[in-house]
Amino acid sequence: MHQVEASLQAIFDKPLEDGENRRIVFWLDQDRELSEEVDQLKLNNVKFHTLTERNQFATKYLLEEEDLESSYLIYTNLELDIEDNWLADTVLYSKTFFADRLSLILSELKIDPALRPVVKRHEKFFNNKERFRKFQAYGIESFTEETTELAIMSVLCNLKTPDFEAVLKTVLLDTLDNEDNKYISAFNKFFGVDIFWNWVDRRYGYERPVKTLKTLFIHLAVTAFSHSVDERYLQNVKDFIADRQKANALVFVDHWMHHKVDETVFNEYAMMAEQEINLPTLLQSVPIDEFKQAETFPYIDKAIIIHIANSLLEQREDFEDYLKLIRLRRAKHYYEQYRAIYEALYYTVKLQEFYLEHKAGLPQSNAADLFKAYRDTYHLMDFYYRKFYVAFDEESNHELLKKLKELVEHVYTDWFMGELNAHWSQAVRADLANSWSLPNVQNQQRFYSSVVSDHIQKGERAFVIISDAMRYEVGVELAERLNSGTIGTCAVEPFLSVVPSVTKLGMAALLPHRTIDFDDKGRVLVDGKDSSGLENRQKILESYEPESLAIHFRDIFTMNKAGRRETFKGKKLVYIYHDTIDATGDKASTEASTFGAVEQSLDQLADLVKIIRDDLSGTNIYITADHGFIYQREELAESDKIVKEAIEAIEVKRRYMLSPENREIDGQLTVDLSSVVKNEQGLVTYMPNGTIRNRMQGSGVNFVHGGASLQEVVVPLLTFKNKRSGQRGMQAIQKVDIKLTSSIRKITNSIFNLEFFQTEKVEDKRVPRTVTIQMEDAEGIVLSNAETIIGDRTNDKPAERMFRLQFVLKSISYDRAKAYYLVSKDVETGAIVEKVPFSINLGIVSDFDF
Repeated sequence: MHQVEASLQAIFDKPLEDGENRRIVFWLDQDRELSEEVDQLKLNNVKFHTLTERNQFATKYLLEEEDLESSYLIYTNLELDIEDNWLADTVLYSKTFFADRLSLILSELKIDPALRPVVKRHEKFFNNKERFRKFQAYGIESFTEETTELAIMSVLCNLKTPDFEAVLKTVLLDTLDNEDNKYISAFNKFFGVDIFWNWVDRRYGYERPVKTLKTLFIHLAVTAFSHSVDERYLQNVKDFIADRQKANALVFVDHWMHHKVDETVFNEYAMMAEQEINLPTLLQSVPIDEFKQAETFPYIDKAIIIHIANSLLEQREDFEDYLKLIRLRRAKHYYEQYRAIYEALYYTVKLQEFYLEHKAGLPQSNAADLFKAYRDTYHLMDFYYRKFYVAFDEESNHELLKKLKELVEHVYTDWFMGELNAHWSQAVRADLANSWSLPNVQNQQRFYSSVVSDHIQKGERAFVIISDAMRYEVGVELAERLNSGTIGTCAVEPFLSVVPSVTKLGMAALLPHRTIDFDDKGRVLVDGKDSSGLENRQKILESYEPESLAIHFRDIFTMNKAGRRETFKGKKLVYIYHDTIDATGDKASTEASTFGAVEQSLDQLADLVKIIRDDLSGTNIYITADHGFIYQREELAESDKIVKEAIEAIEVKRRYMLSPENREIDGQLTVDLSSVVKNEQGLVTYMPNGTIRNRMQGSGVNFVHGGASLQEVVVPLLTFKNKRSGQRGMQAIQKVDIKLTSSIRKITNSIFNLEFFQTEKVEDKRVPRTVTIQMEDAEGIVLSNAETIIGDRTNDKPAERMFRLQFVLKSISYDRAKAYYLVSKDVETGAIVEKVPFSINLGIVSDFDF
């Protein structure tokens, strides 16, 4: 009775409507549920009257003649909708109140009594306090049959807000088996599953005599797919394409597939669906350009990958088209699943592109010009080859990549390495045999005197990082990473390393010294002292600068910030030794992981620079190497090995010999070491031509150094200058902008295209930005599919930095007077980078897309 009393009082307390001067409420209690308690009612400013079969005329006279001012509650057990009811007209302009459970539900939820039949139909749903509480918590202000049904489905799916797209996704996420789906069971028990299917029909055009969740998913997926492919190619699956509400299907699929948590289930279902519709067979007759924008099914990417791979294997040279396709797919849903294969394809194309550009052959030249060409261009082939195998190793059992591997090896190992180093060997023999130096190229032996010593003389601190076997192309990548990832500046230039290009000599050359030489056992002496090992190198450093330190990089990584500051306190000259590449490549058991070690080294070296900058306040940082390396993945042919000449030698390795004899040996380069070391022993080094190895016992022949190839003797010198905020020359890292360029601000079609522009090219401190773009309303509710732009283009030409995207709006009613927004969000931060208002005027929402 307390609830009844509160509900009645609320009705009487409502402000009177226009034309009302009082309120009359008929309380119908036909089952006499509260007849005994009715006298206990206490209502403010309300008169109580009971209507019976015997006082109908008297009641009418009371209300319409005797008392025209007072508000009345008329309690009755009678039916008031019969024809001979004396008070029929009075009932029509009055309010009707029911005090049964159903009526109380209507009252408490503030549902119009006109919807009583709807609530009655679902009364079982409301007979539970928790379901009732969740329904009430939605705070729906104005109920209709539709909003009531949606709220019930949303409660049964445990949703925070009523949303049929979320209802449908929740149902499908559980299982596609109707019998086992817990939400379908709940609909059957508390709601009516037919109503759910009616909603699916209205929203997504799913019409089938036998309705299953499995065919529903296929219907949604194929309908979404049909937006990107001309339907004349889809005749075999036309029964799965909606005749109406196609846009809703596309938006639903798009939202689901790009949901970070729920995408896993979507991917499983999509694989099932593509098998059910036999998508591989269907796509055989469809040109790539017809479906390259589609992303609903994983096989789409497989088909594109197969197309590019077959084209390369068939020597079709449409390289720019292949690169555009790969760049396009990067922004699509399944790219990450096939990322390694796409990257392997990308670098295969880049290798082939280089080969096409130099198909006439790499030109012969002198040593200086070949060194310059390697610095400027040729080193990229080493980079492409390395990156191909980094990707290959992630998918090494993939048959397609095994085929590409043969192509890559032919271009890189057989053609590029063979031709380049044959020319270089001739140039070495002509230009460098008697004096190992090049005009305008710094010799490795002069590193300390020409680069570091000036800092020490000025009392400045200098940090030198020496990465064992970091060849030039790796240094270039590291410099690019440091330029884009820090506010400091990093320049890279090449050194000509010593020969033989081995660790013990290269490390010695980088130390401060007056003399370097070999002793009769092949040890390298710096100023007459053994230079091997950290302890000996620190002594040599201290002989030039007492406050010096030689340390292994892993020791720095194991310290905390306080420990680092204490260790480096007062040190003016610091040499940090890094050896991840050489330690991996030099072991037969791990040499196949050489390129993986390079990737690891790039991370380690970048972290090391940041530690020096942030924890040690280092501003002068140099990164270099003792030597480079040659590495090929394929097993070497016997023709790639040369029999060692019978000669007096103090040391023989795969890529060099040290000997006091000086004579010409077939297949070997002979370099007098007098321009490299003091050479009291009168030594010469013999190095096999090109990339040939000396035939020796044992394994570990694919990764080598010690010879004179460009990959071994061109080493990088990175000069990193830390810049602090406000310092002259400081340039903050900024992401490029992605801006809408289309002038249109009014949408009149549910499918529309917009153009965007990457305002600056990516270079140095201008780094890439990835954005997602979608249409939203003022409350942030998403109204369209979401598209992605990866803004990482390096082109100078603005036209090459344009993007054209297609958007599809949900098929709902839009208010032409309202503002809607095209919202661009940074994927990394989630921040809104652009929010552009639009008006939407679709007229009558159409099921047809033109």
